[in-house]
Amino acid sequence: MDQKVRVSREADIVTVTLCNPAKRNALSMDVLKELTAAFEEIAVSDAVGVVLAAEGPVFSAGHNFGEMAGTSRDDAFELFTVCSNLMQLMHRIPQVVIARVHALATAAGCQLVATCDLAVAAESASFAIPGGKGGLFCHTPLVAVARNLSPKRALEMAMTGDAISAATALEWGFVNAVVADEELDAAVNELMMRATRGSRESKAIGKRAYYDQILLPEDQAYEFASAVMADAVVSDVAQEGIIAFLAKRHPDFGLR
Repeated sequence: MDQKVRVSREADIVTVTLCNPAKRNALSMDVLKELTAAFEEIAVSDAVGVVLAAEGPVFSAGHNFGEMAGTSRDDAFELFTVCSNLMQLMHRIPQVVIARVHALATAAGCQLVATCDLAVAAESASFAIPGGKGGLFCHTPLVAVARNLSPKRALEMAMTGDAISAATALEWGFVNAVVADEELDAAVNELMMRATRGSRESKAIGKRAYYDQILLPEDQAYEFASAVMADAVVSDVAQEGIIAFLAKRHPDFGLR
């Protein structure tokens, strides 16, 4: 069977690459399962960050319509559930996940980018959830997109189905940076370096707490965050950081 997802590691950073350009890196069931297995393995590793990349003229065209033609309701629900579980897994893993977007990310491919913690786009990149133009609204992609954009912007993407440019994605806050195509790798590496400095353990707790609290009402979010921070402040990692700050020295987190 041809490999459609490639996983490589350099130092503390793992790169997960969609490598099925002939199929526009479609998120077919087998690809979703390969991605899920890759992220599950990364989650229990000592890596500190993940770059999600792709090869070919399209970052990802989203779900494979060939799998949906004539499908049953049960099979369709399984496909969307596997996809949704992958997206939630990406939020649960302790590592920082950065999307490296070099081309069009559409439908569930756009959802994949929206799910990443951070995203860097090349000037040639674009983003769309195009179901509004056809007969199948992008319900599940909109879950992720709506958590990145204001309601008006998210619904504009979903209802018009029009692609937005990398520059527009930056203006709307959908990506963290847009750079010239030839500078994409350097920009991803630079953001990864900044996003992974400090304590790995503290960062993992912070990532998980962010996704847990962001949809809570303000009073519940503060109650939750206060409890998480109270637990964290008495940890060895936090105490090392506090003591180092007071002593005006660099903290020694080791692998923590």
